[in-house]
Amino acid sequence: MRLAFMGSPDFAVPALRALHAAGHEIAAVYCQPPRPAGRGQKETPCPVHRAALDLGLPVRTPARLRRDAAEHDAFAALDLDAAVVAAYGLILPRAMLDAPRRGCINIHASLLPRWRGAAPIHAAILAGDRETGITIMRMEEGLDTGPMLLAEAMPIAPDATAGALHDALAAMGARLVLRALAEDPAAIPQPEAGVTYAPKLTKADGRLDWAAEAAALERRVRALNPWPGTFFDHGGEQVRVLAARVEPGAGVPGMLLDDAGLVATGTAALRLLRLQRPGRAAQDADAFLRGFALPRGTVLG
Repeated sequence: MRLAFMGSPDFAVPALRALHAAGHEIAAVYCQPPRPAGRGQKETPCPVHRAALDLGLPVRTPARLRRDAAEHDAFAALDLDAAVVAAYGLILPRAMLDAPRRGCINIHASLLPRWRGAAPIHAAILAGDRETGITIMRMEEGLDTGPMLLAEAMPIAPDATAGALHDALAAMGARLVLRALAEDPAAIPQPEAGVTYAPKLTKADGRLDWAAEAAALERRVRALNPWPGTFFDHGGEQVRVLAARVEPGAGVPGMLLDDAGLVATGTAALRLLRLQRPGRAAQDADAFLRGFALPRGTVLG
């Protein structure tokens, strides 16, 4: 089948590699343009760009699509059977959605209509959902509103981080999109009930609000690991919290209840298990606290 692939982050790479390995003809790979990264702010291609070059595939990196008629014409000229989209990062205009014979097929990391939007993996953990999954859908102009072709669920483990769930869902998405292309299942409209949205996250979302419930804070630590990460302020530094556990305890929210990293919250307490200072390696709490004391009675920011 003659395809275009449209994706940018690590989540999309397994699908690109699976499509290539399955023998599909990938006429073009679309991804976000290279961006400055690292200490030297060197222009760096995104993960899909790097994977496409590794596979010897042609890459296109338009900065915008919506009002670029030349890009629309170039896409139509590819004469595609379908386009596979996975976390591309640009909105596709109607002219491009309609160009492939079987349309544009999206790999979405939730069980639609729950968690439409930019951060469905994080949102599922934050909400305490017990399961998530992949939905393969045919795209339309609305935000993740298109009819569904395939869906498959997976449980969310009690200790799952966004990073671990991301990798499992990326592999599932690669497998399911191959099925969707091979089987061409009937499209089923999404239910009107149960729609929720997962907005894009920023680094500010990682600040821990100690007045919240301990269970919600523990989920936030997992949901924002590895990015954007959760943190608190102390001693003029932002200290990252990489792992935590809910334990009994009560006190002023943010106050250390012992010398081993037990923090009072709005309800119960949170045991800090793994921490990281800026520019330093991550450490388990006992090792971290030997070099960065957080004594009982300290109130964290």
